[in-house]
Amino acid sequence: LWCQKVCGQGEAQAVFINSGNANACTGEQGVKDVEATAEKLAEELNISKEHALIMSTGVIGVPMPMDRIKKGVQECAKSLSAENHLNSAKAIMTTDTVPKEYAVEVKLSKGVVHIGGMAKGAGMICPNMATMLSIITTDAEIPSEQLKECLQKAVQSSFNCIAIDNDMSTNDSVVVLANGFSEIFIEPDSEDEEVFSSGLNQVCIWLARSIVADGEGATKMVEIKVTGSDTEENARKVAKAIAVSQLCKTAFFGGDPNWGRILCAAGYSGAPIQSEKIKLWIGDTMVFEKGLPTSYEEREVAKVMKDKEFTIHVDLGMGVKEICYWTSDLSYDYIKINADYRT
Repeated sequence: LWCQKVCGQGEAQAVFINSGNANACTGEQGVKDVEATAEKLAEELNISKEHALIMSTGVIGVPMPMDRIKKGVQECAKSLSAENHLNSAKAIMTTDTVPKEYAVEVKLSKGVVHIGGMAKGAGMICPNMATMLSIITTDAEIPSEQLKECLQKAVQSSFNCIAIDNDMSTNDSVVVLANGFSEIFIEPDSEDEEVFSSGLNQVCIWLARSIVADGEGATKMVEIKVTGSDTEENARKVAKAIAVSQLCKTAFFGGDPNWGRILCAAGYSGAPIQSEKIKLWIGDTMVFEKGLPTSYEEREVAKVMKDKEFTIHVDLGMGVKEICYWTSDLSYDYIKINADYRT
């Protein structure tokens, strides 16, 4: 709620993040605590508290330990440096096993700008966004509303195209800040804006994929590619249905080429389906066409599904729209991690 207020004004200068406590469902005291954190950050950095973004991730419903938080703000402010980005990415991890950060150089007509970001997230992952936090920065000079539009497009093809367990959270956030340090202004509706947006999209997709690859208990990352749809929304429905299906995810874990589960999920997705038009590939092998299974070697397909990364491709045969979605498998370890998250 605090970040929505700050972002609504279109300007921010700093982000403070804590892990371990979500400060969600903590009532009026929680509201006071987030404002107190912003005030402390503003004091340490000599900025307005209205320019301080606060993010929290962790257990829901527990009061914030404000003595530790304020001390943390003070220590973090003293440690600010261009070299400490990896420490920041590590500090915000919860059930993540690896830090997640990525950066690109983008060549525009007037020179080079940079886009870099970090993220955390490994469970309760399903759009719209999830238990994930992502902070992206750029030295481009771009107006707030224009930057917001670029981010919204990028999020639709990245953070809103991932699934680990079909659960969402109270605290999902992604922000992008531009400081204009490059002095390269991006004109609206220009070729430079397209190139910049492509770079932002690349950063978001990399971070989103890294979240899935590090999913709780995950042993595999599976790309769900849906093509030949009449609309992007219907392609998204089919991809998501497959991505969150527990039966599909357990088959992915076991390396079982049970394509019936995949087609079943496509069928109940709510998108219009004509089975005789569908083609289905697991890896490079077509396993279904014209309403019937093809002649293929199941042993070879199972071998593909043993890889840490593989692709499921569904062509609906009804149009030209397409989408990519990323999901993980569902393993024994996922249950172990979440059975005693609090205790």
